[in-house]
Amino acid sequence: MLFRDIIGQERVKQQLLTQAHTGRVAHAQMFTGIGGVGKLKLALAFAQYLACENPSETDSCGQCAQCLQMQRLEHPDLHFAFPIYKKESSSSHVWVCDDYLGDFKKIILEKGYFSQTDWNEQIGATQKQTLIYEAESDEILRKLSLKPFYDGYKTLILWLPEKMNVQCQNKLLKLIEEPPVKTHLLFVSEKQDTILPTILSRVQQISVPTLQEDNIATYLRNAMPYLSVEQSFEYAHLAHGSICEAVRIARNEQDTNEPAFLTAFYDLFANALKLKRGKEPFESINNLRKWADDWAKEGRETLKELLQYIQNQLRENYIASFAEPEINYQTNREKEKLNILQPYFKTSNILKLMNILSLAQQHIEQNGNARIVLFDMTLKITKDI
Repeated sequence: MLFRDIIGQERVKQQLLTQAHTGRVAHAQMFTGIGGVGKLKLALAFAQYLACENPSETDSCGQCAQCLQMQRLEHPDLHFAFPIYKKESSSSHVWVCDDYLGDFKKIILEKGYFSQTDWNEQIGATQKQTLIYEAESDEILRKLSLKPFYDGYKTLILWLPEKMNVQCQNKLLKLIEEPPVKTHLLFVSEKQDTILPTILSRVQQISVPTLQEDNIATYLRNAMPYLSVEQSFEYAHLAHGSICEAVRIARNEQDTNEPAFLTAFYDLFANALKLKRGKEPFESINNLRKWADDWAKEGRETLKELLQYIQNQLRENYIASFAEPEINYQTNREKEKLNILQPYFKTSNILKLMNILSLAQQHIEQNGNARIVLFDMTLKITKDI
């Protein structure tokens, strides 16, 4: 990965280059920011620059043996860790990231910018919750204890460290405090606030900002030539600075079918309002129960995304009442579908509704019973809407 192939992020690139030029490369660094802004790409480009045999002032050469291996993700001193799930098996096989390494390299080389949802789809984990398990920490310690193949550094890139379970985090804490010689640890995080504070205090954090709308629009036009200039800028504006989000919005808008999350939002609040008003109460509560039962069949990652989407739409519908389009981030389809519900999201109830959804999302993350959590949430929403 070359720095010049990464969209935007010039300040971060210069920050990394300055580290390399001055010889002050921290042994443990964490790239933080929302998904789809190029954090993993920056980590890969930095690892390649440090390994390059003939680097320039601004980039690796891209032609030496080590650069070519880095670009193919085949460098013997480059290691990866990332969330996985344990496939059902009658054997005593211990599942680690190496079991999915081919898939991980494939999604990096083919997509470059990808979300956790994309990764879960890649490995068939849409109904599973992916984690970095305790066994992975032993694998990491084993790999980094080996002598470097080249006369340089070993680099571990750990994607989404917030997905490490507590046992894994505790084991890696010792590694971060006392790393093997000639070792770089590069963490790529989207939710660093869920990582143990003892880890955060021992890594150098690099904040990766959101991308500019014109950069995202250019990416969309190159990736989706069928989009008009107006469409690409519209989707870029709605994406909150994330390429992954822009791609998701563009695909949903080009699809003739209504997005499932949008339908779910409308059905949830439409039936909650009917029940609140006492209109067709038996039908409404049965619809809410069916809503909860149907969505409870989905995987936990999908449920977390759904609840986050509903929270986002609550915010957008509330903001829409102020008639300030420049701070409203809804697609035309969302505006048309949800316009009838907008008057019911008011200052008096918006925070209560957001707290209800946030608590449900937290319970789902903690492996609560999805049917109970969702149905309880619908009843609380009915009370406070």
